[in-house]
Amino acid sequence: MSLDIAADAPAQQAQATRQWIAPLLSSVVTIPAALFAWFYAGLAPMACDSCTDAQAAAFDPSYERAYTVFGWGLTISLLILATAWLLPWEERFEARRTGFAALAPMALLATVLTFAGMVDWP
Repeated sequence: MSLDIAADAPAQQAQATRQWIAPLLSSVVTIPAALFAWFYAGLAPMACDSCTDAQAAAFDPSYERAYTVFGWGLTISLLILATAWLLPWEERFEARRTGFAALAPMALLATVLTFAGMVDWP
């Protein structure tokens, strides 16, 4: 009986060692996309450089609200990514880890779309 347990241990370890793939792929996608989105959101006020006073009066408050929402959304998507990395490295958490890893870029996309939808573009 002890031979069967010893033979199964390397197979279980092999499964557990591959759990880093989903968070790594998510990090490779999410972190550069988050930096690009942050750059995009930071340069968005330049869209209203040649605005009239009425357009600027509509754009500025909407941008401030949208940028606040963007900051919180960016924080949430990065916390989701961190959760994918920080879950215990046990086989029972593999599905959760993969789920959080897949959710991080989707949350970032939802954040960018929400930001773009909230701004009253000129």
